[in-house]
Amino acid sequence: MDQTALKKFDRHVGTKYHLFNSLFLRLPFDLIHQTGILLPLLSELCQTSYKMGKSPQEIIDGFFEEYLTGAEASEKTDLLFNFIKYIERQVVLFDAVEEAAFDKLHDPDGPGTVYDMVTKAQSNGLSESLLHKLEEYRLRIVLTAHPTQFYPGTVLGIITDLSAAIRDNRIFEVNDLLLQLGKTPFVKRTKPTPLDEAKSLIWFLRKVFYDAVPEIVTKIEDTLQIPLPRKDFIDLGFWPGGDRDGNPNVTAEITLETAAQLRKAILNCYIEDVHKLRRRLTFQHVYEQITAIGEKLGKTLFDDVNGYSGPAALTEELLALRLVLEQQHDNLFAEGLDEFITKVSLFGFHFASLDIRQESRKHEALVEEIILHKAGQPALDAYRLKSIHDKMEYLNSCTWTIDANVTNDPTSIDIIRSMQAIRKIQQTNGTKACHRYVISNSRHALDVFSILMLMKWIHGHDQQNLDIVPLFESIDDLGTAAEVMQELYSFAPYAVHLKARGQVQTVMLGFSDGTKDGGYLKANWSIYTCKEEVTATSRANGVKVIFFDGRGGPPARGGGNTHKFYSSLGPSIENKEIQLTIQGQTISSNFGNKDLAIYNIEQLLTAGIENDLYPNRTPGLTTEQRSLINDMADKAYQSYVELKSHPDFLTYLQENGTLSYYGESNISSRPDKRGGGKMTLESLRAIPFVGSWSQLKQNVPGYYGFGTALQQLNASGQGEEVKDLYHESRFFQTLVGNSMQSLAKCYFPLTAFLSTDPEFGEIWNMIHEEFERSQQLLIQTTGEVQLLGNQTIRESIHLREDIVLPLLTIQQYALLQINHLGDSEGDQTLKALYRKLVTRTMPGIINAARNSA
Repeated sequence: MDQTALKKFDRHVGTKYHLFNSLFLRLPFDLIHQTGILLPLLSELCQTSYKMGKSPQEIIDGFFEEYLTGAEASEKTDLLFNFIKYIERQVVLFDAVEEAAFDKLHDPDGPGTVYDMVTKAQSNGLSESLLHKLEEYRLRIVLTAHPTQFYPGTVLGIITDLSAAIRDNRIFEVNDLLLQLGKTPFVKRTKPTPLDEAKSLIWFLRKVFYDAVPEIVTKIEDTLQIPLPRKDFIDLGFWPGGDRDGNPNVTAEITLETAAQLRKAILNCYIEDVHKLRRRLTFQHVYEQITAIGEKLGKTLFDDVNGYSGPAALTEELLALRLVLEQQHDNLFAEGLDEFITKVSLFGFHFASLDIRQESRKHEALVEEIILHKAGQPALDAYRLKSIHDKMEYLNSCTWTIDANVTNDPTSIDIIRSMQAIRKIQQTNGTKACHRYVISNSRHALDVFSILMLMKWIHGHDQQNLDIVPLFESIDDLGTAAEVMQELYSFAPYAVHLKARGQVQTVMLGFSDGTKDGGYLKANWSIYTCKEEVTATSRANGVKVIFFDGRGGPPARGGGNTHKFYSSLGPSIENKEIQLTIQGQTISSNFGNKDLAIYNIEQLLTAGIENDLYPNRTPGLTTEQRSLINDMADKAYQSYVELKSHPDFLTYLQENGTLSYYGESNISSRPDKRGGGKMTLESLRAIPFVGSWSQLKQNVPGYYGFGTALQQLNASGQGEEVKDLYHESRFFQTLVGNSMQSLAKCYFPLTAFLSTDPEFGEIWNMIHEEFERSQQLLIQTTGEVQLLGNQTIRESIHLREDIVLPLLTIQQYALLQINHLGDSEGDQTLKALYRKLVTRTMPGIINAARNSA
């Protein structure tokens, strides 16, 4: 990256942010403490004091002593809360400025865009190959409601308007929007319900994806100059309201209501589009038809029997209208109608496909309850002694009929009712509306087959319009995934089901829990080799496997530069579709407005397609390269396990970070751990685990063990081999690049006071030493002079970290107060106040990080 890009970023982002921030800080939100005047002083004090080795306690105490002499304790904490509110809004302002500069910093027709893909294919004589690939290829982006997205719809709307005003230099409008921002609440007083989370993500579907996705399809057609026979190669998926894994707040009723909200949203979008078309299609024999279509859509919205039976009936009428435009009106305004037809083909009456997810052991418990209820205790005792294969044979022989009355357990009842809901949703919204059942913590073939049997016992049909998706998460389960799939493929009753589903099997891989279990390098390598093994097994059985990646947002959860990851996969991994989850603030950072969404969707779309068009661009790993990465991953894993096995590992995170606060904050309907009882590393969810390390600015899951592995390889004389690997393997380049992102977001001066702590000094120093080692050796491996050669990314991270440094300081200050307070009534009152302070700092820090690590 040359200096030109850095200058452009500084001009369009850095300079503009500082200008608008100075305006923002002068707005009269708080007249008591003059918060806007004092905040820059705290920010500067943090910068200078950490360089001097001071702790957050010393910084905040020193600030109060200098600027609030004689103030009451309540005045001091009020000021800290006001600082939090200001900094949250500074983050929003920076988001808006960066989004406003998007077209200045990115080429909409550059590398990774569909224009570049199509023109390159044309110049290489690959147009036919591209068309063939588009007929079989699919990208599915699945939105999830994990607790890392804190902008309510009101704030998202302000960001959109603020970005537009900044882009057009409408200064007075910017001023008014900043005033609006200052007066708009960011945090709810109560926890959101799963339906609240669903509605917040439906905002993105309506305001962004509804226009962005068809525009990409049209862009490809315009560049190719021919209509595409199949336009639905970009799919949207949806987890809020369907993902009940460990979340007792998601019920079958919530699932049905979520599906209804999705249907309502897409029909309202269609009705709005028809109203726009009516303003243009005012011709004879056309206006009457488009008006009738709008009226019929209105009836469909309210479930009138005279409405459309489904999207096919709507499409038929639209195509008939299109023919009239062509034959009688010279295609005048046909583009708008064509775009509307494309939207209907993409979104149907469902908008996004709602996935159902539950944990394997919950299904296991339900199956055993059913056996007990239907066949008695002796049969259950005999069942428990059987092998996995024999259990599947036994279940297949059972021709029971069940409903929710078969059990009294609330979770088991919900599983049955959620399976009943699948059929109801398919009847109202279409089969595509809810056609996948994801099984968390999949361990063996029985976990998958039992879902098929439950559906048959509930619905009484041999064939189910359902794709059953195992989710492999732990390092051990990733290692045996191919064996599990082979057992399934070889089991005749499941093979019959697969044949009815077109010989297509989706397999989900959990980057988040894999990283928590095995560390960054081991998890990523285990998933890569798992994909290779499952691909080989599936191909040998005549099955097309589709990989669905639970990639999350941060590099520590499989995120980072996601499109680079997909473009780095070689021919040994099936590449018919790319499916991945997008969570939390990554949704707003990558898909917050139409231009952002188009650019990032195109990057993902072209990454998979071009791997097939240009197979020599990403050759498979050689035997030597595989051996080297495998050795590296094992060494990194040993180092990570050593840290994870430290007796103070979880306590360190609980007492010095925000791990214990995710459950208290009103940011998610979902608990922070699976099951009840004491928090353990096994029960802990990946999001609070990764997020807590991020808020500590130590980002352990994004790099730990990498430095140790490189050091050991250097010591054995393999350092040059590692450098060669980096320059030759795009996969390894992606691993290194995403890990460097995690390292770049670390800030150890924040917690340096722990280095001499009697209880936590040892573990802090272990982490800090690994950070220094990883940073130094990764820079050495890449040949760069500092972390992240992409200066734009580095500068964006740097500015964001500067903004939230006072917020991090306040958070650590509050945690220190909590740890030092006793158990008296007065201390308990203060503890509650400081706990609130901690939870209030969390949203701004995570939103600033964009991908949390």
